[in-house]
Amino acid sequence: MIDIAVIDYGMGNLRSVSKALEHVAPRVSVVVTSDPHEVIKAGRVVFPGQGAMPDCMREMESRGLHQAILDSAKTKPFLGICIGMQMLFEHSEEGDVAGLGLFPGRVLRFPHDAMVDDKGNKLKVPHMGWNEVHQVMAHPLWAGIADGARFYFVHSYYCEPANPDLVAGFTHYPFPFTSAVARDNIFAVQFHPEKSAAAGLALLGNFVMWDGSSASAESCTSSACM
Repeated sequence: MIDIAVIDYGMGNLRSVSKALEHVAPRVSVVVTSDPHEVIKAGRVVFPGQGAMPDCMREMESRGLHQAILDSAKTKPFLGICIGMQMLFEHSEEGDVAGLGLFPGRVLRFPHDAMVDDKGNKLKVPHMGWNEVHQVMAHPLWAGIADGARFYFVHSYYCEPANPDLVAGFTHYPFPFTSAVARDNIFAVQFHPEKSAAAGLALLGNFVMWDGSSASAESCTSSACM
């Protein structure tokens, strides 16, 4: 049985994601796969991604993964990372492309004129490096992670949910943007937990233990993970 499927559509640093999951849960079966049948059979799914949104959507479709991703996002614990978060929304400015439409909202580029800090210094796009994530809602994947913990980001576009109830966390650059969303069995983040040291590993450990509900989850310290 596959415990966790990391979806491979050719657009992400999948080795770092799978290695981080194996680190927090060495007894759990982690498989990097582009096979829709393996995705469907897995107990939980991680949907990472890097690169341009149009390329990601095209590669996902070419591998026949569209329906497997939709089905998994409705039925099992599901974690989106970076572009894997953006693809859950309806539309992206990047290439004027439609997303999967699981969440209402759009993906926007950081506006050139607004990228100035409070001292008047110009901010770079992409937003790259460590930044704080402020938690908006209580969620099992935040267990043991301090509000305002720092995570690693690399992105030029950000998600703007149409429904504010989806927002699980936000980050300032220079204005507040949504950096985590959650609904039912889906949790998705703009940052890279696999590159985010202790806080990122804690989030991945929580995901391994999460049953997909909104009830509190225990941290990944039990014998099931060790």
